Amino acid sequence: MEISKKCSRVAPSATLQIDAKAKKMKAEGLDVVGFGAGEPDFDTPSFIIDAAKEALDQGMTRYTPASGTVKLKKAIVEKFRKDNGLTYDPAQVIVSNGAKHSIYNTLQAILNIGDEVIIPSPFWVSYPEMVRMADGVPVSVITHEEDNFVPRPSAIEAAVTEKTKAIIINSPNNPCGCVYDKNTLEAIAYLAKKHDFYIISDEIYEALLYNGQKHISIASLSEDAYERTIVINGVSKSYAMTGWRIGYAAGPKDVITAMSNYQSHATSNPNSIAQYAAAAAIEGPKDATKAMVQAFHERRDYMIATIASIPGLSAKMPGGAFYVMLNIKGILGKCWQNRRIDGSMAFTEALLEAENVAVVPGDAFEAEGYVRLSYATSMQNIEKGLARIAHFVSALQN
Repeated sequence: MEISKKCSRVAPSATLQIDAKAKKMKAEGLDVVGFGAGEPDFDTPSFIIDAAKEALDQGMTRYTPASGTVKLKKAIVEKFRKDNGLTYDPAQVIVSNGAKHSIYNTLQAILNIGDEVIIPSPFWVSYPEMVRMADGVPVSVITHEEDNFVPRPSAIEAAVTEKTKAIIINSPNNPCGCVYDKNTLEAIAYLAKKHDFYIISDEIYEALLYNGQKHISIASLSEDAYERTIVINGVSKSYAMTGWRIGYAAGPKDVITAMSNYQSHATSNPNSIAQYAAAAAIEGPKDATKAMVQAFHERRDYMIATIASIPGLSAKMPGGAFYVMLNIKGILGKCWQNRRIDGSMAFTEALLEAENVAVVPGDAFEAEGYVRLSYATSMQNIEKGLARIAHFVSALQN
């Protein structure tokens, strides 16, 4: 009796592990500042909650079609048309249990054993694991801080082989907060056409852009890009609905059909009440989202300015999402209580022990020498947490 080799190869999520440890410490009465969570710290807007109550009152508590309700699919189709200049029909849309589930379904639908998926790094921790879960092979493409972590097309092409089946792109990006410019997206679309592979475009942070930037969906750049791209999105980040677990994907009809068939056996339909609420969110006013983005903007600016004042630390200004990649290379090799800070995990563990501040080690994202900070927490927590980080760094010994 043994666990399957496939399951044994899957690593646990470092971000959820750190967040769970911080929450455990808080439950024990410790004053912990958590920079680990990847979810807005705002409440779900009241009109969305009211829609869920209405769904309950109307008895919408039964099974829906496995791939999502017609009402929600129509709302998603209209959202793509209005926001992204993309034309889909409902048969090209699937609703899943979160955007993560949509990505998982996509990989299950398109990958055969040994197929390769290119993933620019630093990357969200779940991408390579989900590729492995679908019997694929993740292939990392290193990005550089001097490029704001946007991948170089030449590096992407160098990673292409005869086994390349897809590339996963994520803009705005987790964990870097970088935003892919139009030239880079066009170059990726060109490479996908040249070498004939799918594009999986994770656009879950689409609404979280700063300084007047406009989101560009790679599927909108050409007919060919449209035909080979599976666009991933959801309501978790834009509407502070992480716990509602509603994500969606749109793309080629044959891929979406395969995803729908797979989902029908794996999970059946997403939560019926959450689907009704998600339709209300997508169709409803965006005032709460705009207020949330403004708050994130202010927190981001404060965080970057404060980090710049701490000797040995630095960070690039992120263009979107709510993450900062903190460069800790300037303090590596120093010691805390005779313990050498030789990497991001050592920094994370010592910081949590010394100052009760939780961050996520960069090696979880294939970004050694960095840690990720989330500013999806209150300004008060940000001020307190950064002061503690500054104190920790100042106490390190050579």
